[in-house]
Amino acid sequence: MKILLVEDDLAQLKPLQQALIKSGHGVDAVLDGDVAQGLMGDRTYDLLVLDWMLPYISGLELCQRYRQSGKTAPVLFLTAKDTILDKVAGLNAGADDYLVKPVNLMEFLARVRALGRRSPLWLGDQLSLGDLILDLSTLQLHRQHASVQLSGREFQLMEYLLRHPHQVLTRDQIEQALWEWDMQPESKAVAILVHRLRQRLQTLGAEDWLQTVYGMGYRWTLPETETQP
Repeated sequence: MKILLVEDDLAQLKPLQQALIKSGHGVDAVLDGDVAQGLMGDRTYDLLVLDWMLPYISGLELCQRYRQSGKTAPVLFLTAKDTILDKVAGLNAGADDYLVKPVNLMEFLARVRALGRRSPLWLGDQLSLGDLILDLSTLQLHRQHASVQLSGREFQLMEYLLRHPHQVLTRDQIEQALWEWDMQPESKAVAILVHRLRQRLQTLGAEDWLQTVYGMGYRWTLPETETQP
């Protein structure tokens, strides 16, 4: 999933960010509500994780504005505000879940997985096309009796492709989906990543499924020589 993580305490932000990345998620991590609001308008997310007390714009107001804009991705509040009235206010603002600090990482990741299932993009713990299956929990790609372990970035690209089968995805779309908001990937970063993923796919006999559409981008599709099971 692509996640927006907003937390103004860097000592809390970094462990949460690293835990999400290790689980295969793409994460835009920011420290204040003003930057978060800009990203919420410019980018598409599968999940928002918001601290309540933020500089400039509170997490509560961010959630309200996000819902007013018509966007429906799940929202998880992380906050030290732990009264029943606080929780009710957060849920009334449009949040889907509420986790009180200090946060246990195992519980946090479990809440993220549970909320991920509510996303309109969620297709289950596995994504598949034909007989090729991506396991979202182990970051492994399976076909018939063979499997291959993907790196974090390879997994993110594979997941993105499988969530948009048969679509031509431009380099800019892939960069926005995979790289953090404050990172500028090198000009050939996407091409290099596609090459690495094709090498993984080659071990499964599926390298031709990731097609280059010259002058436009890349497309994940079932070759004509393959048939759906």
